[in-house]
Amino acid sequence: MRKAVIDRRTAETQIKLSLALDGKGRFENRTGIRFLDHMLDLVARHGGFDLKVNATGDLDVDQHHTVEDVGIALGEAVLKAIGGKRGINRAGYFVMPMDETLAVAAIDLSGRPHAVVDTKVTVRIVGDLQSELVDDFFDGFAMAARANVHVKVMYGRSNHHKIEACFKAFARALRAACAKDKRLAKMLPSTKGLL
Repeated sequence: MRKAVIDRRTAETQIKLSLALDGKGRFENRTGIRFLDHMLDLVARHGGFDLKVNATGDLDVDQHHTVEDVGIALGEAVLKAIGGKRGINRAGYFVMPMDETLAVAAIDLSGRPHAVVDTKVTVRIVGDLQSELVDDFFDGFAMAARANVHVKVMYGRSNHHKIEACFKAFARALRAACAKDKRLAKMLPSTKGLL
């Protein structure tokens, strides 16, 4: 199994994260932000990953450091777990309906970090999560995984559904990007010879 363990410690956060890309969708996530835990649970289940996150951060100051650093740690874990990238699909996308909401996500494990996020969320807080930090989570992930990450809500009413659909679409797109393709088993999915 392709696995990684990340122990990320800064003056603002302490994060221990374990990831198995070829898992069974098991999860145990504790960040101090319950809505973020729920989103990480969705990433594990919809990605087919085993994911365990234990994070403590300076939540008395703000949620920003915790949310962004969890995204960074997850990106570091994905980059480490996929290794040399030979035989992977490299790119994946998914269109996720969730009741009245539709979200799309596309990921390219290209080695070139960039994130574009458009959640169309219209409130400051969803559950106990500062909604603007969803962008920071995906940006942190993209930088650490050295990936292109595009996440967009096409339409929707419920702000909860908008964020949830984004994370589900992201998980399924990442699952496709990380998946092995037997036809490409020894090939690097790039004409440049480098990812």
